[in-house]
Amino acid sequence: MPLFNHNSPLFICAAALCPLFFQFLHFACSQSFIGVNYGQVADNLPPPAATAKLLQSTSIEKVRLYGADPAIIRALADTGIGIVIGAANGDIPALASDPNFAGQWVATNVLPYYPASKILVITVGNEVMTATDQNLISQLLPAMQNVQNALNAASLGGKIKVSTVHSMAVLTQSDPPSSGTFNPGFGGTMKALLQFHQANGSPFMINPYPYFAYQSDPRAETLAFCLFQPNAGRVDSGTGIKYMNMFDAQVDAVHSALNALGFKDVEIVVAETGWPYKGDPTEVGPSLDNAKAFNGNLISHLRSLVGTPLMPGKSVDTYIFALFDEDLKPGPSSERSFGLFKPDLSVTYDVDLSKNSQTPTTPATPATPAPVSPTTPITPVTPVPKPAAGWCVPKPGVSDAQLQSNLDYACAQGILGTAISCRPPLLLILIQAMVSAVILVAIHEEKGDIIWIAEVIISLSVIGQQK
Repeated sequence: MPLFNHNSPLFICAAALCPLFFQFLHFACSQSFIGVNYGQVADNLPPPAATAKLLQSTSIEKVRLYGADPAIIRALADTGIGIVIGAANGDIPALASDPNFAGQWVATNVLPYYPASKILVITVGNEVMTATDQNLISQLLPAMQNVQNALNAASLGGKIKVSTVHSMAVLTQSDPPSSGTFNPGFGGTMKALLQFHQANGSPFMINPYPYFAYQSDPRAETLAFCLFQPNAGRVDSGTGIKYMNMFDAQVDAVHSALNALGFKDVEIVVAETGWPYKGDPTEVGPSLDNAKAFNGNLISHLRSLVGTPLMPGKSVDTYIFALFDEDLKPGPSSERSFGLFKPDLSVTYDVDLSKNSQTPTTPATPATPAPVSPTTPITPVTPVPKPAAGWCVPKPGVSDAQLQSNLDYACAQGILGTAISCRPPLLLILIQAMVSAVILVAIHEEKGDIIWIAEVIISLSVIGQQK
């Protein structure tokens, strides 16, 4: 019987398994959920062309700009790197009141570059809902609508999304995550914004910072929880879910707030999150070890594809703050110390972003946290602009030795908290299933087919080792 006769067992088996295998292989290989913020409040940044080459040498697949610098947008052309561009808060009144201004903005900042430059999203304003100028709040949605209409007129409405970016202070409740709610003081504005997102398929973009939550609750067990490191765990009294890190808790609090208004299907994108590697002596939390631990473990967590407890099985698109330090930013030293890379393009610290080196990073181990009862409440922190409306709690400890001894088991059990990366167990199962099927069929096939089958097995084994 021919090996690939459509009625043969091998053909039937391959037809059933191959689509699943390659779909998962593509999903597992993609790291499109890892992005970085590219701020420009600095006078020592490398040329855009050099920065583009740097990005191409990493696993970073998306870049968020706070404006629409033409030199950067051009430099990223034909690289395949997704780009988020921004209209400044100061542009909102004109965008809201004049559709022609919105059309000109798109004509100037999008049309000359797209599609060679892979513009994904236009953000209209940054943290407008909690900004000092409250007059912008009522103008935000009209501005977004006019930009959307301008994109529609250019036949780009379904290709480039329109959004805005919020601080975690848009939530008045986040503890526990299942109780997440938006500030009722925004009236119907937030609901109208969400209706816009739902109608246009655009994401809700948020800036969760475990770093700021730790500053509000600087205990050893809080630090471990915020850095994805071994700690005691906290059960959400509303769902019975035990949260294992601050990032998941913050993102799920946003999901709960969306759900409470009837918009649970609106996609969440983390527009900013990060940790400073140094700060002033009076600042709590900035250090090289902490920054390396947070960003390294965050990247490992995203690569695990485990998702969050309320949104499992898919990593939220996350833009890490920031690509470079911005030496002209005002404020404490920490504000100028978030860069993953230095102006000379060398790494500030290694968090396994290089395409040429995917070895796991080993985070600094914090002081052993004191035991904390899973039911012990933590006083919620009143949110203020920028800091997260915190939910800082500990989780059960899992040692590096346990993870290293059985990485596949660790993945299967969803054990996180270190920067150890492990292979997706489903991928291994699919490989084993295909190899087993081929071997079984080979027993009943002609001897001449055995050589071909052996080649298939070797190829699949190589794929499995690479993954």
